[in-house]
Amino acid sequence: MREFLLYYGIFAIYYVVAINSLYFIIMMFSFKNIMSILKNSIYSRFQTLSGSEYVPPISILVPAYNEELTIIENVRSLLSLNYPRYEVIVVNDGSKDGTLQVLMEEFQLAATAQLSTNRVLTTSKIRGIYHNPAYPNLYLIDKENGGKADSLNAGINLSHYPLIASIDADSLLEKDALIRIAKVYMENPEETVAIGGDIRIANGCKIENGVVSEIRLPDKFLPMLQCVEYLKAFLGGRIGWSAINGLIIVSGAFGVFRKDYVVKVGGYREGYPGEDMNIIIKLHKYMLENKLPYRVAFCPDAVCWTQAPDTLKILASQRRRWGRGNLKNMIEYGKNMVLQPKYKVFGMLTLPFNILFETLNPYFRITGLLALVGYTLMDMTNSHVLLIYGLINILYGLLLGVGSLLLEEIAFRRYPRIRDSVKMLFYTILMFFGYRQIGVVWRFLGHIEFLRNNNTWGTMTRTSWKVEGKKTISG
Repeated sequence: MREFLLYYGIFAIYYVVAINSLYFIIMMFSFKNIMSILKNSIYSRFQTLSGSEYVPPISILVPAYNEELTIIENVRSLLSLNYPRYEVIVVNDGSKDGTLQVLMEEFQLAATAQLSTNRVLTTSKIRGIYHNPAYPNLYLIDKENGGKADSLNAGINLSHYPLIASIDADSLLEKDALIRIAKVYMENPEETVAIGGDIRIANGCKIENGVVSEIRLPDKFLPMLQCVEYLKAFLGGRIGWSAINGLIIVSGAFGVFRKDYVVKVGGYREGYPGEDMNIIIKLHKYMLENKLPYRVAFCPDAVCWTQAPDTLKILASQRRRWGRGNLKNMIEYGKNMVLQPKYKVFGMLTLPFNILFETLNPYFRITGLLALVGYTLMDMTNSHVLLIYGLINILYGLLLGVGSLLLEEIAFRRYPRIRDSVKMLFYTILMFFGYRQIGVVWRFLGHIEFLRNNNTWGTMTRTSWKVEGKKTISG
């Protein structure tokens, strides 16, 4: 036992060093790419595109299940975007609350027989399609409950334009978000199959008429931790992965896709969480197998503001769902794509990285901790060694967190006040003392739920943008 613990402890140390080193390399790609992004943001006249006839039209798809507290502000936000030609398609996925009613009343929508779906993708039964000529670019689909992926497929069937955008019903787009993404697409429209936007935490921000009128950091503990966590994931990670065309996910909260390729890969996959990762993996696979030039891009200055869970129960449900989705996708695609040269960067780097350092991370972290406990109980080490090991791990992680904050300060400065920077730095340190550890446990529990065939969406809480109340939903 002592010899096993010794070798496993050495392995755990190398594992931690390897994962942090690879994260650091990806962040260096982010820093390398951020300067060109910054120059484009400063010198580009992307605002002039908002009135250009050459900008491709976009169909915005909004899956909605029990979203009556946020859906009106969400739709208002979308109807006021600075974009020349687009449509908003809200898909009511068999909601049990007043989602359908509040939309019909607010926008005076009525059932219409003039509109029909193309049915290029199979979906649950459509109960009705609603429209109002006074809002010519707004449509509402009412369908039987089938899940988020099914709702997106229903929206694709009705959509009229070559690009589709998916956005969560509890999220708000900045007015220029679509035009910024369109600029990225127009740089290389033949090869760009998907573009992800940047997701920011809206908790604490001032919302007026569906628009973030004043950016503030969250007041509550858990949303604040998620705020700095998202900065690290999107700025420190996704900028770097997109630079080498190895991005494995475009957030379901906000992303833009070429509709023709989404249809070619069979649309969104039903039946389990992780549809946002699944669609990107299928696009990589299709393009590489057919030897088509392509890219999956990330646009960090196209910002979507979303509500973050503010209780442990809701946050745990979300993270367990993410764990289930990740495991399902790795099981389904990893065995055929990992380390296969024909899948290039995605197969040789992205998938192995994800399997080793994301999917299997909970097992190595938990067993590594148990090995350290075994060292102590069997008197194989001393407190000084454990302390030094812990400090190195924290300092390495802190370096990555501070790097993300630096990327934010260099390029975007959404939080310009000095006290905001100090607060984010404090929470970047604080997240290493319990938050990251419990996140590992949640992912592990998500794997257990997957093995038990529990693929429900889980429980979520919606808070009205007008701060009138909360509602817990499940599905």
